Amino acid sequence: MNKLLPLLALLAGCSLIPSYERPAAPVPDQWPTGSAVSPAPIFTGDWQTFFADPQLRKLIAAALAHNRDLRIAVARVEEARALAGIARADRFPTVDVNFQQQAAQVPGDLNTSGQSAITRRYDANLGVAAFELDFWGRVASLETAARASFFASEFAQRAFRLSLIADVASAYYSLAELDTRLTLAEATLKSRADSRRLIEQRRDVGLATDLDFLAADGAYQGARAEAANLARQRVAAENALRLLVGSDPGAVLPAPTFVMPELAVGLPSDVLLNRPDVLAAEQKLIAANASIGAARAAFLPKITLTATAGTASRALAGLFGGGSGAWSFVPLLKWPLFDAGRSAANVDLAEVRKSIAVAEYEKTIQQAFREVADLLAAREHYAAQLQALEAAAQAQNTRLRRVEQRHLGGVSSYLELLDAQREQYAAQQAVLATRRALAATAAGFYKAIGGN
Repeated sequence: MNKLLPLLALLAGCSLIPSYERPAAPVPDQWPTGSAVSPAPIFTGDWQTFFADPQLRKLIAAALAHNRDLRIAVARVEEARALAGIARADRFPTVDVNFQQQAAQVPGDLNTSGQSAITRRYDANLGVAAFELDFWGRVASLETAARASFFASEFAQRAFRLSLIADVASAYYSLAELDTRLTLAEATLKSRADSRRLIEQRRDVGLATDLDFLAADGAYQGARAEAANLARQRVAAENALRLLVGSDPGAVLPAPTFVMPELAVGLPSDVLLNRPDVLAAEQKLIAANASIGAARAAFLPKITLTATAGTASRALAGLFGGGSGAWSFVPLLKWPLFDAGRSAANVDLAEVRKSIAVAEYEKTIQQAFREVADLLAAREHYAAQLQALEAAAQAQNTRLRRVEQRHLGGVSSYLELLDAQREQYAAQQAVLATRRALAATAAGFYKAIGGN
């Protein structure tokens, strides 16, 4: 035993937890280069600064207050906080005050007097039960893992909050786009109805053919179908926004052109490593790393202490009398010898889970890199696409006016006029869709750069 104590003292000074080193980010040091990609932005403000639209800010505030999924995420953080507190409490002894009575009847053949007797004992003591001396850091490892899990849940909640804000903004832009497209479709339907009625009147007096009327009727029915389809999409978009907000979004005005706020330029490590989802993945990795130490400690002796100090007496009246003091001290050394490979399997399991956590952390960074790189390219490409579509829409407007003049002058047919109307309508719809996509890119940027 004397030779064993120095060995135990030496082992006690050794940490069984592998030293944690943050894995290198598996992404390039620079963002992709090219005419459509610029350095990634860093935004240090909050969502009220990033989104200038008052109606959108009102919806985001309502979502942060009423969204049920966010409430669940916040509750998960509190759950993890409580679990971390439980793990921390295991590092300290639990002290209890106990009052106990023991009563038993002893048969005569077990009693020296030969008479059946009732024995009583009263105890009052202050005690510590099964307190583990954490020589090998097993309990400390479990506390580290629980604390890291708490931080991971907190970062995950922040990541969900960012996603919720971005989703509300994107849903708002989609609803605003559908509002504008539906208004345009209803105006087009009215125009097609007027044209159909006019062609029908002209056909009745011999100034138009059946072919002209069939073309006008087909265009009118197509406009009806398009308006009904857009009305359905708008209801679905409003329901989606209502679910995110947690209440009625109310009237939504057409979204203005989004102006990106001034942002600082940053490298991938600056942008990605501070994202909440990346931080959450790293905390899960830290928790998995600490769990290895707890698994390794199962191979070593476990020392627990149980102690009580108080008074004991056969009679309740003498419980606190002179000479009634009592104490007990029960140290326990438990050294595992054979467990059929359970402890070794637990170490293997902990190491495999750490490998999984490393891969998940690296995958999270790679996914974040892709999101930012895609948005960098999308921002410039959508802007160029919108500029071209607006020019095309302007050209179609000019063409339509000239064809209308030619048709009134009897130079062009109704089919040519109908074709010009269709091209002009399609160009307007394309402008609205691209404008919404550009605005949604800004909403995605807020999430991708880890806004507040």
